[in-house]
Amino acid sequence: MTRIRRLSCRLAAVLVAGALVGPAPAISSMMPRAHGAPAISAERGVWTPRPEIYPSTVTRTDLAIPMSDGTVLRGDLVLPARADGTPVRRRLPVIVTITAYNKASGAVSGGLTGGSPNYLVQRGYAQLTVDARGTGSSEGQWAAFSRREDKDAGEIVEWAHSRMRPWSDGRVGMSGPSYLGMSQIFAAGARPKGLKAIFPQVPAADVYRDVVASGGQIDVGFIPLWLGLVTGTGVLPPAVTATDPQSGFGAFVDHLTAAATFTIPLMLKALTGGEEAYDGRFYRDRSPDRVIGRVQVPTFLVGGEFDIFQRGTPLLFENLERRGVPVKMIIGPWNHLEGSSAADIDQAGYGSLSELQLRWFDRYVRGVPDRALDSDIPPITYYEQGSGRWTRARQWMGDQHAETFRLSGSATAGGGIGVLTQGAAVDGRAIVPPVPVSGLCTRSTAQWMAGLPSTVLDGLPCWEDNAPNDNTGVVFQTEPLTAPLRLRGPINARLYTSTPSGDGMLSVSVSDVAPDGRVTRLTGGWQVISHRALDRDRTRYLDGSVIQPFHLFTRAAKKSLPPGEVAPVDVEVFPTAARLAPGHRLRIAIQAFDVPHLLPTVPDLPATLTPLTVRTGPLWPSVLTVPAL
Repeated sequence: MTRIRRLSCRLAAVLVAGALVGPAPAISSMMPRAHGAPAISAERGVWTPRPEIYPSTVTRTDLAIPMSDGTVLRGDLVLPARADGTPVRRRLPVIVTITAYNKASGAVSGGLTGGSPNYLVQRGYAQLTVDARGTGSSEGQWAAFSRREDKDAGEIVEWAHSRMRPWSDGRVGMSGPSYLGMSQIFAAGARPKGLKAIFPQVPAADVYRDVVASGGQIDVGFIPLWLGLVTGTGVLPPAVTATDPQSGFGAFVDHLTAAATFTIPLMLKALTGGEEAYDGRFYRDRSPDRVIGRVQVPTFLVGGEFDIFQRGTPLLFENLERRGVPVKMIIGPWNHLEGSSAADIDQAGYGSLSELQLRWFDRYVRGVPDRALDSDIPPITYYEQGSGRWTRARQWMGDQHAETFRLSGSATAGGGIGVLTQGAAVDGRAIVPPVPVSGLCTRSTAQWMAGLPSTVLDGLPCWEDNAPNDNTGVVFQTEPLTAPLRLRGPINARLYTSTPSGDGMLSVSVSDVAPDGRVTRLTGGWQVISHRALDRDRTRYLDGSVIQPFHLFTRAAKKSLPPGEVAPVDVEVFPTAARLAPGHRLRIAIQAFDVPHLLPTVPDLPATLTPLTVRTGPLWPSVLTVPAL
């Protein structure tokens, strides 16, 4: 990447921060390549993109799109144009994008509104970008993927499909990242007429477990920034006031009302321990995995190993693949903004994002035969940490076997490292101190603030080396490996734990330790002790061992641990792909906080300020289980 591009990325990140605390809608996701990720490309297939057909584009703004309840949403339509700027008069397949970030911010928002549509439009598509209910120029009150908004998604597609539109030939695809990607899942779950294919980037599956309260504590890194972004772009005076003053003024009032009645109360209730702090119908309604079983259209997923939806995107893929829906997934070394822009997706070896979308939509929306598509692009392409290789696979889980590493002996905070072994474990204990700054300036910080910190403060050693943060907790690691260890998928840490307060959080990181002592954090996981109850039916096992625990996270299932009692706590460590080379060590580090990512609710805060004790040995078999290839 050029120096100019790096400087522009940092400026864009500053603009993002400004958008989250003020009214300016500026946001950018054109981010630099993930720290430490080499520019290694897979071998590209022989497919080449077709050239543009039309020399220009033209935009019609704020088209009225009526919903079944009478609410009017607004969309911008981009059409191919001749050299003189006049739109082409013919029916075209339509690509729909539904955004909560104000479609008018597209010029400065980079990937978060879906990027420039010109590449596809100049090759014979129409692009319709619609403000979600209660955002941008659309009427109504925003409620973040409410059942009504989900219904809107299907109705928007059917509106675009209608042959009454002189610009639509009835065939519809969908594109866009993050919120825009999740909207595609909900739209496809409604099975609207005309929808042929979708292309979601960095979508969630289960919003509670993926991001809102990973492990049971509240995300105070990303969620407030995100709510501020939607609110900030939503209360801008809608542009439609110039052409439809009544609708524009009504939308503005609705957006202000939603900020006061939905956004602010939601965060306050969650942080103060209300029902919004627990899993339940509110979050189930807003989770794409509620409807993924109804999705039948071909789906191309893009994910990131350091994305906020690192956990969820592979689960969506597995559901579609298991049911035989045509699906592909590329997972790269990207945070949320990098995955949203997909600026470096060409490193996977199949071309740019625009080229991938063209190929996908030509095949499944326009119906053009592409016999080499599946041989050129396998179901899964993922970046392997450690080796720096792009690796291909047919299944996310299937070739793996469980490798169990036992925590052995004692460990002390600040440098007394315990043993991680596949041999016999000896008795020991490790006291995890409650250090409220654990997590600061780590890859976790960068990940759970969508990549902003490591972009604005590029070059800080702590983004690359987790060793300083590991000293705020306890560490267990293997002897230098004698053979490579390759893994792909979710990881489980079962830690036998006691606490004098009855509660607290286990924050786990899994890392690769180089011979020179550098600690590269591969992934992480978190678990509140009082939420240790498992749903056994939804927990995933590998070779008889828990590999992906599923906790209940309900108020009814919450149970403090009696003082002095030792209990196994399964910590879901989010999935990754990595190769640890011979001479490297596998490490697990355990802290009691992950700031600024997670914080306990106000009622639970006192219980988190006491030490935790992790026990090891034959009587207390604390283990780390990884999906090895």
